[in-house]
Amino acid sequence: DDDPAMLEYTQALLASEPYRIELATNAAQAVQLLEHGLAPDLILLDIAQAGGDGLKAMEACLAARPGQKIVVFSCLSHPDVIVQALRHGALDFIAKPFYKSDLEHVLHRCLAPSSEVTQSGSQVESIAGGLSFVAASPAMKQIRTRLAQLAAVDMPVLLLGESGVGKEVLARLIHQLSARANKPFLKVNCAALPLDLLESELFGYEAGAFTSATRSKPGKFELCHGGTLFLDEIGEMSSSLQAKLLHVLQDGQFSRLGARNVSHADVRIVAATNINVQKAMETRGFREDLYYRLSAFTIKIPPLRERREEIPLLFRHFLEEFSRRYAHQAPAYSQRLITACSRHDWPGNLRELENFVKRFLVLKDERLSIAELQQEPEIEMEAGEKESGCNHSEEGKCLKMLVRKLKERAEEKVIEEVLAANNWNCKLAASQLHISYKALLYKVKQYGLSPSNASDGLMSSTAAGMRSTHA
Repeated sequence: DDDPAMLEYTQALLASEPYRIELATNAAQAVQLLEHGLAPDLILLDIAQAGGDGLKAMEACLAARPGQKIVVFSCLSHPDVIVQALRHGALDFIAKPFYKSDLEHVLHRCLAPSSEVTQSGSQVESIAGGLSFVAASPAMKQIRTRLAQLAAVDMPVLLLGESGVGKEVLARLIHQLSARANKPFLKVNCAALPLDLLESELFGYEAGAFTSATRSKPGKFELCHGGTLFLDEIGEMSSSLQAKLLHVLQDGQFSRLGARNVSHADVRIVAATNINVQKAMETRGFREDLYYRLSAFTIKIPPLRERREEIPLLFRHFLEEFSRRYAHQAPAYSQRLITACSRHDWPGNLRELENFVKRFLVLKDERLSIAELQQEPEIEMEAGEKESGCNHSEEGKCLKMLVRKLKERAEEKVIEEVLAANNWNCKLAASQLHISYKALLYKVKQYGLSPSNASDGLMSSTAAGMRSTHA
């Protein structure tokens, strides 16, 4: 640091700790120490030094000792400098002025060995909401490191990737690692709501704003004050609503529908989309100004087929997780099943793998599972042909029909077992299956399921729910 008072202050904070401390007032002194054999576990660097030499100092230290861990200091009034430092390789960030607890927290995070890393170097990290972040590939380990950096800087993050790659998991992890961790984390699916409903969901409305608005309702921005708002599938948001969102990102101000006054919300935005943003901007489906506002930090999440080394770890993790959730004993499996999983392209990514593991957990038939992945005609094809009414000349079609029937059979078994475990309480079962109550009633009717030993009251309740859905 070029400020002697800050050097003395930081040294005093660490005086009682078991650290050996070296001081430097400029990049030349720091580089000279490194060139003379000093190998620090960590460099604390003021990135906003007088004359704007902080970034140069960081680059010089990294050039003298590649891979060096560096944590930068800066006032929050210099967000652009912080962003540049993190992009150039800084490990973390501390805002000035800081206290001893702030410094100790960063030192512990950067220097202490991670207890979450397995013997193979893989990470399985529990996240709020029953989710887990699993990393075994270099790409995902690099993303995990970057998430820790982004969490320290209170700026928007844009997550890009195919459907099912785990964008919500990353959004929740950013929130969990940030200073907002004790504040709300709310999710809005921009593709699931029409324009009018999405606007009222985000910004709320006053009584009388529209016909059915009998009382005022706060939006997600108000409810999420101080926390993190995850805007999933933001690429599906209309241009007019994108413009209103841009205004909120610029000054933190918005208005409820039908309101005359302006409200303020301190909310961090994490947005995600599976669309090609560049093409969407070219066709004016996505506003350029909103993209550049959101993309201060952009993370591209690779699909599962590009990180196949993670598939065995994910398979085992999901199998253990679902075994606990559904009170099922995990079935035994061979390396052949893991190999088949690793070779499959998983177009649905993690979501498809999760459903596959659920089916395997219920059916407990490795041959059926392998056939589903590889579409190999090795599993009782004669029975399958007889059931589907196809012949050998239509083998490809027959295989597709067989796979579809296997999926339906697995779904039926899972639904029936979860219903039985909950005494045919459809609302509880729907919650555990992560589907809507109406969707469950539809599935019950589709598969002709019924409680074999249930009371008349339970059967009547189910039947009434089905009649209500049909109406």
